[in-house]
Amino acid sequence: MNIHEYQAKELFKKHRIPIPDGGVAFNAGSAKSIAEELHGFPVIVKAQIHAGGRGKAGGVKVAKNSSEVVRFAKEMLGMTLITKQTGPQGKTVNKILIESGVNIEKELYFSILPDRTSAKILIIASLAGGMDIEEVAEKTPEKIVKVYVDPISGIQGFQLRKVAYGLNLDPSLTRQLMAMVRNLYELFVMYDCSLLEINPLVITQEKQLMAIDAKINFDDNALYRQKEVIEYRDVDEEDPLEVEASKYNLNYIKMDGNIGNMVNGAGLAMATMDIIKQAGAEPANFLDVGGGANAEQVENAFRIMLSDTNVKGILINIFGGILRCDVLATGVVEASRKVGLTLPVVVRMEGTNVDAGRKILSDSGLNLMTATDLKDAAQKVAQMAQV
Repeated sequence: MNIHEYQAKELFKKHRIPIPDGGVAFNAGSAKSIAEELHGFPVIVKAQIHAGGRGKAGGVKVAKNSSEVVRFAKEMLGMTLITKQTGPQGKTVNKILIESGVNIEKELYFSILPDRTSAKILIIASLAGGMDIEEVAEKTPEKIVKVYVDPISGIQGFQLRKVAYGLNLDPSLTRQLMAMVRNLYELFVMYDCSLLEINPLVITQEKQLMAIDAKINFDDNALYRQKEVIEYRDVDEEDPLEVEASKYNLNYIKMDGNIGNMVNGAGLAMATMDIIKQAGAEPANFLDVGGGANAEQVENAFRIMLSDTNVKGILINIFGGILRCDVLATGVVEASRKVGLTLPVVVRMEGTNVDAGRKILSDSGLNLMTATDLKDAAQKVAQMAQV
């Protein structure tokens, strides 16, 4: 789960991470009031969306007076901001962050994320702040400091020093950074984060470290124990179909293709999408109903797929185990009748009660085709989607 910059900074402030003074505004009037309560001008006006690259796209402005704050607020609120991370459709700006300006002397980069290869928590710091870290890694890898922390033992003093010394900071800044890194690591672990990033982390002319940007992502699988984090969820930033799917514990991700697919098991879903592409079509979604899905979940999954106007055909690929083939077939038939199915649907199923499942489909009177194997299924639905 993603959150906005201003929400991440609320967590930073709670964990003693220095941030600029500021507040979030939902209209030009409140933006002006917040700006006038800060410690003078200039102030920064920042669009709040779940995507990076806002500055290059016009989503970050420096206002020198109240009139400019109002003008920038009116320009940003309601605009569609398109960045490298939003895709061509962009995201609508519904809120903005107003912050005090900072006298920047130097920009650094800092992040924490899980490293699955080593099964450790990876801290990355760099002297090249304000740039895409991927570009830095490719062109000047010597500017990157990496420290691997064992989550069992936690972060140690020598690891804090390795981060600070790797950035060649003055002694006073070294102490500040070590304290900040410890606090950020504790925040990362406490809230089950999957990413914590500050780009840039700045050294001010007053020789203070300050996070003038903040990005935090959370592990969805741990949200059940993160009640505070769930309160930060902004469904306006998420795809409506993905929000709907989450209500029924369905693993759904919308994609740009035209073949909807429903599968039980993430690995099988990935393989199914590959087969669809090999057949000359494009998957419209990733949809894993899980091994223990019931007829109601299958029905909801079917309805959500059909809500995508890009979908021209549906491929259902189920290996019956805990989710029996007859349960799947019942859910598909019920969903088809309720939504008034008009799209071609190809069903490939194997496993528990497969004969009963096929009989339910054939007796339904609906245009639900069965396939002999996965390749046959993908080719059939790809052909139909081209009609």
